[in-house]
Amino acid sequence: LRSWSPGRAIYINPSRRACLVARFGFIYAQERFDAETFLRTYISDTEMVQRIIYTAAVESFHAAKMAYWKFKIHVREILCLSHSGPEPLEDAVLDYIVCHKDQYDVHASVREVIRSMNINPKISFPPEIDFIVLSTLIQELCCLAFSMQTLIPPLDVAFGVDGELFDETKYYRSSDSDFTAAFVAYHVWPALIENGVVIVKGEVVTKR
Repeated sequence: LRSWSPGRAIYINPSRRACLVARFGFIYAQERFDAETFLRTYISDTEMVQRIIYTAAVESFHAAKMAYWKFKIHVREILCLSHSGPEPLEDAVLDYIVCHKDQYDVHASVREVIRSMNINPKISFPPEIDFIVLSTLIQELCCLAFSMQTLIPPLDVAFGVDGELFDETKYYRSSDSDFTAAFVAYHVWPALIENGVVIVKGEVVTKR
């Protein structure tokens, strides 16, 4: 570990939160769209393309959260040997992580995401390409998700399942949805939540 210097993570929390939420929105609006455009050169099935990108987003958050948990334990073990205050140890741990996010091994998380996608029965790629082509998007999502874990409270993506009842407080319908359908056929993008409350809606396709 490098020497610790206080980043006052707690006090600058609101501004960091706003920047991270805005980044989540940009990835949805631009980088997700770019990834869809790229995948459509190989996959004609729009539903499969959107399922692949949604899965990449959800798995990226899962991998980053696991990496954050392990990193936090490691930092706590090191700092507890020399920490003497005045701030609580947990604050010192959080400050350290915020100041040293570059120590996060994002490439290991990317590999974990791709491994999980390869065994997911709901998505598949043509044999001539591999999920590794989404590495840039996955890396961006992992870095974002890792940083979101340093917020108080942390931000996460909502859990979604095919066939769930459409919730207008949680999702937007895609333009190709059946707007009279009550159930979600599949997910396009996850909702962002804070303490169980949706702060950025996701996108779904509804069909009868």
